[in-house]
Amino acid sequence: MTTDPKRQQDARRDFERFYASSVKRLVTVVYAVTGDLGEAEDAVQEAYARAWPRWDQLTAEGDPTPWVRTVALRLAVSSWRRARNRIRAHFRHGPPPDVPGMAPDHVALVAALRRLNPEQRRAVVLHHLLDLPVEEVARQTGSTSTAVRSRLMRARRTLSAHLTDSPHTPETRISRTSAAAQPGPRQEVVPHE
Repeated sequence: MTTDPKRQQDARRDFERFYASSVKRLVTVVYAVTGDLGEAEDAVQEAYARAWPRWDQLTAEGDPTPWVRTVALRLAVSSWRRARNRIRAHFRHGPPPDVPGMAPDHVALVAALRRLNPEQRRAVVLHHLLDLPVEEVARQTGSTSTAVRSRLMRARRTLSAHLTDSPHTPETRISRTSAAAQPGPRQEVVPHE
């Protein structure tokens, strides 16, 4: 690409006009070849992405449409060949062995982790699952050790509410807690003797 800002801006505008005027037609052509709209759109986008760094050269040689179309079709055919080879390998070697289902503990842990906000989840995974010290977690997340400790504390509190061996579900604990918080007749507490 050119280093002159004015020429670069003109080239960008020219490329955007070219893209807008040719993308639908090119997707249609590649779709007709592949029969898969998603695959066609991916191949066309990749072809345009490869055209942009060569834009000066492509426009100097004339119309860039044939180059972009050729690249998009090659990408689509290459993708089609990879898919065909995967299918052939599947029939040749058979399906992969059955993978056992996830353990209930694993499912519960994933569900509980999803209840955390992203910062807390990241801190828990880095600290508890990868065994990184708090200082390293802070460095990798761009925060302070104090913030990481705070996130871990809040995350543990949330996780303990959802991961328990007791027969009570979090919903029943929440409903009992909210019922206990509602005002009712006061009972006098008698100290132990």
